[in-house]
Amino acid sequence: LALHPVKLYVYDLSKGMARRLSPLMLGKQLDGIWHTSIIVHKDEFFYGSGGISSCAPGGTLLGPPDTVVDLGNTEVTEEIFLEYLSSLGESVFRGESYNLFEHNCNTFSNEVAQFLTGKKIPSYITDLPSEVLATPFGQALRPLLDSIQIQPPGGNTFSRHNGQS
Repeated sequence: LALHPVKLYVYDLSKGMARRLSPLMLGKQLDGIWHTSIIVHKDEFFYGSGGISSCAPGGTLLGPPDTVVDLGNTEVTEEIFLEYLSSLGESVFRGESYNLFEHNCNTFSNEVAQFLTGKKIPSYITDLPSEVLATPFGQALRPLLDSIQIQPPGGNTFSRHNGQS
C-alpha cells in the first residue's frame, strides 16, 4: 500500500495578540488562538461554522500556517478518506454543530488525525479552550465567545449535504 504524508497546519488567529494581551486579560500566558487543519492527499481540510471545507494547502485567507506539524503517514486512500469526510460532514461535523470551545476546527483535526495516523494533535492546541475557561475573564466572556462562529474564508465547502439534516 502507498503511504501518504499527513500534516497539521497551525494558524494563530490572533496574529500574536494573544501572546501580548493574555497575561493582562487572563492572568496567564497564551501563545496563540489556534486554528488547525489537516493536509493529506494534496489538499487542506478544516472545519468551521460552514461545515467541513477544503482548499489547496495554505489557500485560505489565513495564508501560510504559523507552524506545520508532521503527523506521519497514512495508508488510507483518497477515496476512503473522502467517504469518511463525507460521513463526518453529514453527522458529527455539520456546520450547525460548530462550537468555539467544545466542537471546533481543532476537535475536527484531532479526530481526523487519529483516523489517518492513530496520533492525536498536540495537547497545547486541544487544551486551549479549557485553559481560557478556567480563568475569571474566560468565564465572564463565555456567553459572547459561545456566539462566535469561525469559518476561514477561501475554502470550498466539502459536501453539498452540509447544513442539511
